[in-house]
Amino acid sequence: MFIFLSKFLPLFVYPLGLGIILLIVAVFRIRKKRTAKSLLVFIILMLWACSTTPVATALARSLEWQYTYPDEVPQADAIIVLGGGTEPAVSPRKYVEINSAGDRVFTAAQLYRDGKAPILILSGGNIDWMSNGSSTPADQMAEILIFLGVPSSAMILENGSKNTYENAVNTKEIIIENDFKTVLLVTSAMHMPRSVMLFKKQGISVIPIPVDYSIVEDVESDQSFLDVLYEFIPNVGNLAVTTNVMKEYIGIWTYSLQDWF
Repeated sequence: MFIFLSKFLPLFVYPLGLGIILLIVAVFRIRKKRTAKSLLVFIILMLWACSTTPVATALARSLEWQYTYPDEVPQADAIIVLGGGTEPAVSPRKYVEINSAGDRVFTAAQLYRDGKAPILILSGGNIDWMSNGSSTPADQMAEILIFLGVPSSAMILENGSKNTYENAVNTKEIIIENDFKTVLLVTSAMHMPRSVMLFKKQGISVIPIPVDYSIVEDVESDQSFLDVLYEFIPNVGNLAVTTNVMKEYIGIWTYSLQDWF
């Protein structure tokens, strides 16, 4: 039930979902023109603000810049790679594909080839009612890593977890069973604060290896009026970034309220 609620309820507070709900309310309150007008103004301002570059950038930076990629990655016993960067080989796809978070897999392969750790722990299972394929994210990452030259003997697949909390719980068992002392954690920069928090709550000290940054340093010193104006034009990409940030903060707040902690 918690898995269902954690995936379903936030849709009603994300900008687009909340906007649709308020539009429905405004329709039913159409006879009360003042109330309906206020709702419409609020919806417009909310969606506009959440779709602009300054808002999306500030929100994303608040999460992504909490951890930085180490200047020198230390030696470790294992590398934990969290799922979310792959898509299953479901028709018309012929093979497993990577998505915008696919940097997780490529970084894991690079770390292994650089000799930073001899073992990769691939963590990620399916949620039955959300899955559109038989393979799990852990399976999919393994397939891509083998293609990249990582031997299957160097991988431990944890394909039972359905969320980040279960990633930490299930991975802890593998770490204890194999007596791993030092582990690297590879996931998206935006996802890293929540991940580190959950692993730490399980008593696992990880070395963050954040990738898949959506916000990078601005190398341009001067901006024209048109550049500034463009940043305030609504953009669906910015709305997606804002929504992802809200997802992470809702996850952090929700987990913080659980009896687990």
